[in-house]
Amino acid sequence: MDLISGESSKVLRKQGFRSLKLMSVDMEQELGNEPEPFGADYGRLDNGLVYYVRRNSKPRMRAALALAVKVGSVLEDEDQRGVAHIVEHLAFSATTRYTNHDIVKFLESIGAEFGPCQNAMTTADETIYELFVPVDKPELLSQAISILAEFSSEIRVSKEDLEKERGAVMEEYRGNRNATGRMQDSHWQLMMEGSKYAERLPIGLEKVIRSVPAATVKKFYQKWYHLCNMAVVAVGDFPDTKTVVDLIKTHFEDKRSSSNPPDIPFFPVPSHEDTRFSCFVESEAAGSAVMISYKMPVSDLKTVKDYRDMLAESMFLHALNQRLFKISRRKDPPFFACSVAADVLVSPLKAYIMSSSCKEKGTLASLESMLLEVARVRLHGFSEREISVVRALMMSEIESAYLERDQIQSTSLRDEYIQHFLHKEPVIGIEYEAQLQKSLLPQISASDVSRYSEKLRTSCGCVIKTMEPRSNATVDDMRNAVSKVNSLEEEMKIAPWDEEKIPEEVVNEKPTPGDVTHQLEYPEVGVTELTLSNGMQVCYKSTDFLDDQVLFTGFAYGGLSELPESDYISCSMGSTIAGEIGMFGYKPSMLMDMLADLETALQLVYQLFTTNVMPQEEEVGIVMQMAEEAVRARERDPYTVFANRVKELNYGNSYFFRPIRINELRKVDPVKACEYFNSCFRDPSTFTVVIVGNLDPSIALPLILQYLGGIPKPPQPILNFNRDDLKGLPFTFPTKITREFVRSPMVEAQCSVQLCFPVQLTNGTMIEEIHCIGFLGKLLETKIIQFLRFTHGQQIYSAEVSVFLGGNKPSRTADLRGDISVNFSCDPEISSKLVDLALEEIVRLQEEGPSQEDISAILEIEQRAHENGLQENYYWLDRILRGYQSRVYAGDLGASCQILEEGRLRMRESLAPQTAQAALQRILPHPCKKQYTAVILMPQRSRFGFLSSIFASSPETRFIRDTKILAGIAGLAVLVLSIWRYSRK
Repeated sequence: MDLISGESSKVLRKQGFRSLKLMSVDMEQELGNEPEPFGADYGRLDNGLVYYVRRNSKPRMRAALALAVKVGSVLEDEDQRGVAHIVEHLAFSATTRYTNHDIVKFLESIGAEFGPCQNAMTTADETIYELFVPVDKPELLSQAISILAEFSSEIRVSKEDLEKERGAVMEEYRGNRNATGRMQDSHWQLMMEGSKYAERLPIGLEKVIRSVPAATVKKFYQKWYHLCNMAVVAVGDFPDTKTVVDLIKTHFEDKRSSSNPPDIPFFPVPSHEDTRFSCFVESEAAGSAVMISYKMPVSDLKTVKDYRDMLAESMFLHALNQRLFKISRRKDPPFFACSVAADVLVSPLKAYIMSSSCKEKGTLASLESMLLEVARVRLHGFSEREISVVRALMMSEIESAYLERDQIQSTSLRDEYIQHFLHKEPVIGIEYEAQLQKSLLPQISASDVSRYSEKLRTSCGCVIKTMEPRSNATVDDMRNAVSKVNSLEEEMKIAPWDEEKIPEEVVNEKPTPGDVTHQLEYPEVGVTELTLSNGMQVCYKSTDFLDDQVLFTGFAYGGLSELPESDYISCSMGSTIAGEIGMFGYKPSMLMDMLADLETALQLVYQLFTTNVMPQEEEVGIVMQMAEEAVRARERDPYTVFANRVKELNYGNSYFFRPIRINELRKVDPVKACEYFNSCFRDPSTFTVVIVGNLDPSIALPLILQYLGGIPKPPQPILNFNRDDLKGLPFTFPTKITREFVRSPMVEAQCSVQLCFPVQLTNGTMIEEIHCIGFLGKLLETKIIQFLRFTHGQQIYSAEVSVFLGGNKPSRTADLRGDISVNFSCDPEISSKLVDLALEEIVRLQEEGPSQEDISAILEIEQRAHENGLQENYYWLDRILRGYQSRVYAGDLGASCQILEEGRLRMRESLAPQTAQAALQRILPHPCKKQYTAVILMPQRSRFGFLSSIFASSPETRFIRDTKILAGIAGLAVLVLSIWRYSRK
């Protein structure tokens, strides 16, 4: 194949940014041509609805749609708290034209998966409905727009609809009542104190969710949902925009709201000069943290001067974040991580928010360090070198955006128009924005940037909050820390920033380039495969999806599963310790100032193979301290006992899945950990590297030969494993039914359920079976959500089906083993009932099979995802990697990828209700009730209540209860951890 074709146009485009002429800017000039945003057909219908329509070809034959409504929870009356969010839920449940979640079913039938493609969001100020749909058939776009029109004025609010949806809303509420949710709610109320926003969290109140009458919900909907408060946005691969505008008019023009709609009130948030302090103690907290918020009114973005100010603010945040990261990597740092960001919280209020995580009893030191660094900037400013690094980074980002201006995703453009409607953010087009930034960035000096530190004063609407698992800091302590730093600043006793020396080159001495000893072309997947003189195999694919993106990854067989159990924990910490020390020859804090390009990335790989990581007491101490804090945080989490029991139950207490304890962490040998890490990256001949992106082979190939080909090959092979001889993960799934409750102390009741079934795939039909199990997982997920939430109206918000097939060794002949798990959260009182219902639905599918409608929807979702993936570099990177790691790979990547794709197509062609039914019987235990584990996390009962229940129950009841006591897990966490560990092989 010709990999050079099109390169001349790419070079011209890259030169295009560099040849953009600098502008002579008028600071008072308005941005854009308001009110019309750049690039869109924009207008307003007679009924008040605003519309934005834009053609965009990325991804092909897809459209990103939205209905934006200037209605949020702040408009609720006291008896309506949570109703704005309930309306959002009811929209997908029933409208005048659609009933019984028919909207969800239709969208799934055209491949728009519930969640990623059809979703909605309610905030304090707005509600946004989003759809992402195929448009290869004209009627699909028309029907999708008709659904948005239904949301605008035809949502049905009946008693029956509301009762069906209460459970899902209640479960979403319950899911937010964990440690993180409580901390966020507490901070929100402190920030918004004195305004209506403080008492109008979008999720609402439990009593309202459980009992609000349909009449109250309908009253809110009819009062505030007016077309003059709405905009419909359509961005996609349309033949023309006029047709889409006509469709919007067809479906929306006849919609009418009640006359004389009320104006949307403005709810101010009072300012305050005195610093507000709060010490939040949360027994389930993941760790200790500090949050400093500096509140201010939202600033306008109308003129070129406003835009310049926004750039200077962004530079300030970048520069301060670089300093905070470097502090976190010092000896005995005051915090493990710290960052600052600016965010518009509600319509009238913006805030700079600094947040840090730190060791237990470390909140005061962390607070002092955060305040001190901002004061240091006020006194001494940022250096020109710091700002030049930030300027170069931002210039690189806008150059990438400019080069990829024709490849922007439709969802990104849709979001710009939503913000234009809701918050009057100008849409000026990337060409003009690139020219502006190229002209303005060089004019912004270090002193201009440093001045933004004046906005971060504790006398300017400042709110300071500590969050701890056990009470340590007091408000007086926090006040003293603020006074101390203020005094040091007033007395000019804060020293200037001590800058690290940044290497000019990653590689000091360029290695001698290697040679290509063998080259193969695989036109069926569009890749070139090189074997280098040091034995490394490099495969690259040139794409034009994004003009400024190149991705790469690499792997070698052999890893932690090959180690004796006695070495496992120490060696598993190798990459973590090496990462802190500097696996690329430099500390992470030094590398962060370097701009990344293909050459830099390849230089880092060279450094990875040629750097000998040696454990230093300082760096190892930081890593182990962070690891211990993570373990303590995990042990405070109510889900930990749940997760631990599931791993023990499903995997036979295997050391590969067993959680690390603090006493085991303290036995970690850092020398052994680093020696193992070093040995993993010593022999380039064991590695296959895959590179995908906008590559010019004439430029990339010399760099590949120099930095990858230049990696020296050791005299003797190191960790050179035959894939067929590697060990599988040591675990055994239970052979009988196991149902357990696990009870954990909780501040507020939470409940999580996992159903798990063993899977073993035989080698003969492996390729089809692997594809089949993916289809079955999506089928089970869809049907369980429909059955539990839509049909029975039970209290679940969503369900997830996960497949883990990492239990096998990567042999080309052995069977595959793993499990399929169903995970959902629910009301603790009905958890056992829902387990039984889920089992009944799976048994029904095994005995009766799914419907043709079910199969068609699953096939459509998979096909649409596949089509989208073909337009993304990440998809191709993964596809090539799977081709190499497939059990059918025997040295021919093209043949491997072809066999995998043919297996996928055969599976699609053969999938029907009968074949799906047979697969469910074949792959899962049949019937599924004969072998499974069911694990349920429940709140721990009080001792008095438990004793009372024993004395109050009969012997027969106690026997039934005891035989059904369940233990549970956050199943997704188990699967992610399992796959992560296995992938390190």
